[in-house]
Parts: sequence; C-alpha cells; structure tokens
Amino acid sequence: MVDEKKLQQILRGFVDDRDWDQFHSPRNLISALNVEAGELLELFQWESDIHVVDVNNPKTRQKIEDEIADVFIYLLRIADKLEVSLEDVTLSKITKNAEKYPIEKSKGKSVKYTEL
Repeated sequence: MVDEKKLQQILRGFVDDRDWDQFHSPRNLISALNVEAGELLELFQWESDIHVVDVNNPKTRQKIEDEIADVFIYLLRIADKLEVSLEDVTLSKITKNAEKYPIEKSKGKSVKYTEL
C-alpha cells in the first residue's frame, strides 16, 4: 500500500531543502511530468514484433524503473500542490470508467465508450 501523504511529506522536505518550491508551480510540474512520461515512452519507442525491449535486462529494467519513479514523483507533487487525493480521485475515476465501460459491452474490446 502506498502512503501518499508520507511520500508527499518526504518530497516536500527534499524540495524545501533545495529551495525548489519556487519552481514547482502546477504548470511547471505538469510540464516536467510530461517530459518524464516521454522519457519512459522513449525506452519503448521503436519496439515492434521483431524488436521487443527486454524488460528483464537489469540495465534496461533500472532505466524503466527510474522513469516510472520520476513520473510518479511529479504526479505526487502535482497532487500535493493542488490538494488532490490521488487515492480518492483514482477510486472515483475507476467508478466512472466502470459505468462508461460495462463488462457486458466492453469485455475484450479496445474501442472508446462512445463506440460501444
């Protein structure tokens, strides 16, 4: 179980120690989140049926894990700055998605809910 508040407190301390909060506006954090998500995507960019990223290779795995952590860190910071509970909004969104994608209509399909 992830302790969202504990991680945010640790991150706040890390940021405060470096006087970085001045750079952490929601817009800047969202931009940084997208950069890090792009770096994660870059690791898989040219993957195809012939070339598949070996996610079990220790060096590759470490890069993937580092980028996932960077994405999560920025998401935690954004939620903290905007006073959003990641747990609450995630559970709410899962409920909304369950309504938009009922099992009997969406099982085994990859189309948008408007096409069901």
